[in-house]
Amino acid sequence: MDEIKIGVIGGTCLGKIEGLRNIKSVKVATPFGSPSDEYTIGELAGKKIAFLSRHGKGHQIPPAEINFRANIYGFKKLGVKRLISVSAVGSMKEKIKIGEVVLVDQFFDQTKQRASSFFGNGLVGHISFANPVCPVVNNVLYEAGKSVGCKVRKGGVYLCIEGPQFSTRGESNIYRQWGVDVVGMTNIPEAKLAREAEICYATLALVTDYDCWHKAEKAVTVELVMQRLKNLEKKANLIIKKGIPLIPEKRECECSRALENAIITAPEFISPRKRKDLEIIIGKYLKTR
Repeated sequence: MDEIKIGVIGGTCLGKIEGLRNIKSVKVATPFGSPSDEYTIGELAGKKIAFLSRHGKGHQIPPAEINFRANIYGFKKLGVKRLISVSAVGSMKEKIKIGEVVLVDQFFDQTKQRASSFFGNGLVGHISFANPVCPVVNNVLYEAGKSVGCKVRKGGVYLCIEGPQFSTRGESNIYRQWGVDVVGMTNIPEAKLAREAEICYATLALVTDYDCWHKAEKAVTVELVMQRLKNLEKKANLIIKKGIPLIPEKRECECSRALENAIITAPEFISPRKRKDLEIIIGKYLKTR
């Protein structure tokens, strides 16, 4: 069996991965506290993968209270190199229809109170985040989606709002003027932390609604989203099962070397505690300085 190199993090529209074999649950300790739940480890399409529900068992954790740092650190500790995020989103454009899958390639951060970096407390680092989604994994998911008959759109801007409230009509209309494609509550700072951890990250954004801007459609509600989840969860599972075997072993993308020149703090000023906490993320770079 291969080591765990692929992770999947699910939310409202993916509570579990269908078809997992040889399943076990693993509790992972991190310097940032507990992840949202235990990680489910299993085999799918000949690959060993790790799955985590970002909202925890029974959907107990709202978006702003997710321990994003612990979740990503946990995947890193398990050995995950590539992470597929599955998220329910609202469409902000007429052409993006309910039931479609959008493989976003950009994010717009409108969150307000989330810890969004492993750096700080005596350690300074600045990653490049111009291209926040791994193009290799995104391409694989796009081809997998087409091959299983899903309506898949490649590219788009994901606007991440704080929540837990849905948008007002005023906000929704302003967001549309900004040119964003979909709106959600969970992919930031998830994507930022994955890049800092040098984990390839890509999002399957599953469209459940039109937020509240569309005059001919009902404004988004939990009831409306839940009604449409079953079919979307099926699509996500089909794409993941088809795509995982197509992900290449070797990584040559910028994600794999995101910290190469990112750390600014002189090594002698980094505390032993910080070195220990982030050894699995920054250790290889400190040894060469």
